[in-house]
Amino acid sequence: MKHTWQATLLLMALFLATEAVGLVILLSYVDVDRTAETGITAFESLPFDMERPDIDESLSYLYIAAAIIIGTIILLVLIKFRRVGLWKFWFLIAIAFTLTFAIGAFVDEMIAVVIAIFLALWKIYRPNIYVHNLTEILIYGGLAAIFVPIINMFSAFMLLILISIYDIYAVWRSEHMIEMAKFQTQNRLFAGLFIPYGKKFPQDEKKPEQEEKIDEKEVGKYSIEKRRTAILGGGDLGFPLIFAGVVMKTLINGQVPVLDAFTQSFIIILFAGIGLFLLLYKSEKGKFYPAMPFISLGCFLGYALVYFL
Repeated sequence: MKHTWQATLLLMALFLATEAVGLVILLSYVDVDRTAETGITAFESLPFDMERPDIDESLSYLYIAAAIIIGTIILLVLIKFRRVGLWKFWFLIAIAFTLTFAIGAFVDEMIAVVIAIFLALWKIYRPNIYVHNLTEILIYGGLAAIFVPIINMFSAFMLLILISIYDIYAVWRSEHMIEMAKFQTQNRLFAGLFIPYGKKFPQDEKKPEQEEKIDEKEVGKYSIEKRRTAILGGGDLGFPLIFAGVVMKTLINGQVPVLDAFTQSFIIILFAGIGLFLLLYKSEKGKFYPAMPFISLGCFLGYALVYFL
């Protein structure tokens, strides 16, 4: 087992919380009245009337995949030249926007942007595990609010397949995903869930029982060098949420009541969680694994169950 039971169960709880909150955020953007009139899922505009990309839903997976490749190349260049400042600025802008979209689903847009900027600055310049994970729970709902309206089921399937293949290559072949994860954690700018646990004693490796002790003074700090960490990348959170969101949108298009569509979509999240848990349970300490193939398989099995329901 890769992590302790406590760390694994906490990671799973945060994963499910992120997906559930994300679906609630997405549901809050559904224009129920307009949907009822047209019979097609209609979404309200983003805060400040920001426009979603105007692209063919059947080809949207290609644009998203291209954006991921470009983003990865940019990040690898920043890593190579150690441009931490630029990465912080890029990260700050992305967090502020997605948090604004997430929080804006529930409050006035001006209040949302103020809270979003405050949390983004706190996350970047005064990081701790609580603010980090709280913002991560919200961020992916903001992303779903952008992308789900422009993706259909075909693109959703293709996106998971392509991302899973890419994840396998990036972790087990090129290993650049590992390099990016290390760069992000070392600079306290990790995109994804982050759970420090235990304590490392490099001067006395023969006392493993001490590794699980936690110094209360260290709780709440990013102390990568002193403590083990359980992490789950942002893509492992965002892509299953987008897939479940597209399923929810498709169910509403098929005249399924909104709340029923939400419930059935969450079944997919539960199966994705099972796939993730099996990976964490079977994986070994000190090794890196691509999570998306296991999460995607869970999504597909969950979709099959929902389809036959």
